[in-house]
Amino acid sequence: MDLAFSTEDDEFRDEVRTWLAENTPSERRPRAGQGVRDYDLAWQRLQHDAGWAGISWPVEFGGRGLPLTQQLIWFEEYARTGMRGIDSRFVGLSHAGPTLIARATDEQRSFHLPKILRGDVIWCQGFSEPEAGSDLASLRTRAVVDGDELVVTGQKIWTSFADLADYQELLVRTNTEVSKHKGITWVVCDMRSPGIDIRPIKTMEGGTDFCEVFYDEVRIPLANVVGGIDNGWSVAMSTLSFERGTGFIVDQVQLSSTVERLIDVAREKGLLGDEEIARALSHARADVASLRALTYVGISRNLHAPEPGPEGSIVKLHWADLSKRIARLAVDVVGPRSLALGDDDDGDWAVRYLSSFANSIGGGTSEIQRNIIGERVLGLPR
Repeated sequence: MDLAFSTEDDEFRDEVRTWLAENTPSERRPRAGQGVRDYDLAWQRLQHDAGWAGISWPVEFGGRGLPLTQQLIWFEEYARTGMRGIDSRFVGLSHAGPTLIARATDEQRSFHLPKILRGDVIWCQGFSEPEAGSDLASLRTRAVVDGDELVVTGQKIWTSFADLADYQELLVRTNTEVSKHKGITWVVCDMRSPGIDIRPIKTMEGGTDFCEVFYDEVRIPLANVVGGIDNGWSVAMSTLSFERGTGFIVDQVQLSSTVERLIDVAREKGLLGDEEIARALSHARADVASLRALTYVGISRNLHAPEPGPEGSIVKLHWADLSKRIARLAVDVVGPRSLALGDDDDGDWAVRYLSSFANSIGGGTSEIQRNIIGERVLGLPR
C-alpha cells in the first residue's frame, strides 16, 4: 500500500471538518416521498455552491480535481456527521457520474455531469430484474432499434428512488443472437418518458426507496447509448466497479462510529463487565479497523488505475457481512427498545438492523462477490 496523508491533506481535513460542522443539516431527513428528494437535492446544492461537490472529479467535468486521498478525507469526515451514506443522490454521484466520465461522449458528459453536481437531478439504476439479479447477464428487458431510437419493453426491480428520479442508467438486451454478455446495451433513460410505470415497494423497516419499473414500448434516443450498442456489459462492469470500489465508503466509515456508540451504550448500561459482550465489541472494533485498512488499500490501488478493479468486491463483501454482525450485536447491547421502529434514536437502531439484511444483496450478493474474488482476483477456475 502506498497511501500517506500530507500536510496539505491534514489542512484539508481541518477545512472539511469545520465546514461540515457549520453546515450539516440539523433537521431529520424525511423517510419517504417528495420530501426526500427536496432534502437531498438541497443538501447537494449547498455542497456545490460551497465548492464541495465532485472533489475528485476532473476539473474539466466540473469537479475540483483533488487527489483520492482528499476524497477519502471528505468521506471520513462526512461519515462522522452521521448523515446517511446512501441517499437519492447516490447513483448519480457514485454510479452514473463516474461511468459517464469514463465511457460517455463529450456531448453526454456536458449535458449530464453539471446537473448531477449542481443537485438538479436524481438518477436511479435499472439493472436488476425478477429473473436477473445476481446473474445480471440474464436480463430480458428488450430494446429494438427503430430508426434513431431504442424501443424498450420489460421490467426492472429493486430500483432505488425510481419514483423520485429524473434519469436512469438502464441495461437492455439489444441482441439475442450472441452470448448473453455480448448483447447488452447501457443507455440513459429519461424517467418521464411515456410508457414508464413506477410502483414503489414497501420494505420491512417501513421504507419505500425500492420500486418496480415497467417499460411499455418506451422510446429512448440512440444518442443516449453509452459505450455503443451491444457493449453494455463492459460499461456496466465499470459502473459496478465504482460502486463496489468506492461507493460504500461513507457507510464503511460509519460502522466505526456505530461500534463506538454501542460501546458507550454498553458502558452506560453496565454491560462491559459481561465478558461475552465485551469480547463481541472488541472484535467488532478490530473488524472495523480491518475494513478501514482494506479501504485504504483500495484507494491506494485506485491512485494508479484508471478505474477501480475487481478487488473492490473484497471490501464490499467484508462490509456487507460486518454490517450485519454489528447490527445484530446492537440488538443484544441496546435491548428490546432497539426493535421499536420510530423517528427517534431507538427507531434508528431498528432501521439499521432491518436494513442490514439487504447489504449482502444490493450491489451484487455476497455469493457473487466471492465468485468475483475467486475468479477475477485469485485466478481460480469458474
